[in-house]
Amino acid sequence: MTQHVAAAPAAAPAVRMPGDYAIELGGIRKSYGDHEVLKGVSLRVKQGEVCSIIGPSGAGKSTLLRCVNLLEEPDHGNMIVDGQYMQGGINHSRKELLELRRRVGMVFQSFNLFPHMTVLDNIVLPQRRVLKRSPEAARDKGRELLDKVGLADKADSYPAKLSGGQQQRVAIARALALEPSAMLFDEPTSALDPELAHGVLNVMKEVAATGMTMMVVTHEMNFARTIGDHLVVMEDGAILEEGDPEKVMSHPEKERTAEFLSAVINR
Repeated sequence: MTQHVAAAPAAAPAVRMPGDYAIELGGIRKSYGDHEVLKGVSLRVKQGEVCSIIGPSGAGKSTLLRCVNLLEEPDHGNMIVDGQYMQGGINHSRKELLELRRRVGMVFQSFNLFPHMTVLDNIVLPQRRVLKRSPEAARDKGRELLDKVGLADKADSYPAKLSGGQQQRVAIARALALEPSAMLFDEPTSALDPELAHGVLNVMKEVAATGMTMMVVTHEMNFARTIGDHLVVMEDGAILEEGDPEKVMSHPEKERTAEFLSAVINR
């Protein structure tokens, strides 16, 4: 059953709040003109949990993820993300946005690497700007992370010389360089062929094994089933069903969930 977060006064400031949940969303709504993309979504993600979000195209999955780190400002509702309270429908300060995004990393469908910079420099730059690390410390951290994602030998290469899967692994390393408390993945393998996607998924599994809180919008059903701790099925801007991945996939409560799973698993 979907759990709700109590709404707070619209003028409430961003404050730090303790809790067992890394991410709490209460009644999140988002519209573009007359089109309501999110229709009051409430969701809780526990500390260290991998929450997989699946559903048909246009369900609002990516918009929900972008609302979590305020790349999209919710029109209504409230969020507690890594203890930071954020209210929908108000303009947040640059300081609040930077604080939130420093602690919540995001990996997109496209890799968004700077083409004129080497792989290592792509990882060094955000550390220098956001964490104010020294060049030496940032480069050491960058090399450490490249080794973890299996790309230690690509430090001095440029993105154009890498495969799509390698570029996505660099993007994951770049996000991890800021030492976030949670990670958001928006269809990170959708632009990759199965072989390249396999390498990215393996890196994501390793990140999950460290205890990182993760929200993953994905079409990779095996990942959602075997790595995810919590499965959310969305349709038409709302949560259709959620719960234990194995239970939802094997014995969905909603007929529409069963129809969707049958279509994506058996194709």
